[in-house]
Amino acid sequence: MVVAGLPTPRTDHAQAIADMALDMQIAVRNITDDLGAPCQVRIGINSGIVVAGVIGTSKFIYDLWGDAVNVASRMESHGAAGRIHLTASTYEQLKDSHDLIPRGSIYIKGKGNLQTYWLVGRSRRPALLGG
Repeated sequence: MVVAGLPTPRTDHAQAIADMALDMQIAVRNITDDLGAPCQVRIGINSGIVVAGVIGTSKFIYDLWGDAVNVASRMESHGAAGRIHLTASTYEQLKDSHDLIPRGSIYIKGKGNLQTYWLVGRSRRPALLGG
């Protein structure tokens, strides 16, 4: 599990996670090439509010809790090998900076039907001037 924007908030948290996920895919492809054996990773991304904290008395662990974490986990588990699956809340934050393809509505336990998307790359579109 990875989080962006904690403990220090950042306005580009969704872009940072998306770029990391795309870089992870490249790293896995390089490992596959080096090993000569197939290897793929399934990645799920969601954006939202979480509770974070340190737990433990002798072995400290920084952990995250909340609905946003659970939905991100569902994006991973309902995704596909070699793909990056994300929610509409993350789509809204990435639609101008990344290439995304609608996957359609899928049923997510505890949430019902959610519109989801595949992240396929960084946008090659020129940035809009002035907004």
